Amino acid sequence: MASSSGAGRAPAYGAASARPQPANLADILERVLDKGVIIAGDIRVNLLDIELLTIKIRLLIVSVDKAIEMGIDWWQHDPMLSSGEQGLAEENKRLRERVEALESRE
Repeated sequence: MASSSGAGRAPAYGAASARPQPANLADILERVLDKGVIIAGDIRVNLLDIELLTIKIRLLIVSVDKAIEMGIDWWQHDPMLSSGEQGLAEENKRLRERVEALESRE
């Protein structure tokens, strides 16, 4: 004999899964870093139609791989961020001190 109460049956297609599942922080962060986010804005301060101050804000949030793909790689050439360049900066400082010492003898 068949029961008409519907107990034990799976919910109809789309009935229980109609609500979108909440994404966790890791999923959101992965999407943002994969696609990238750009926030741009300008702040201007005028007094009697005279521009006193302009601040241009540009914020780019992407993964390192995506940034390199876009042609952005400034951190690879910055001596303060690259460990290999840090050694060159120290060597440069020592050489300048030696040159200064040699010039002061003359």
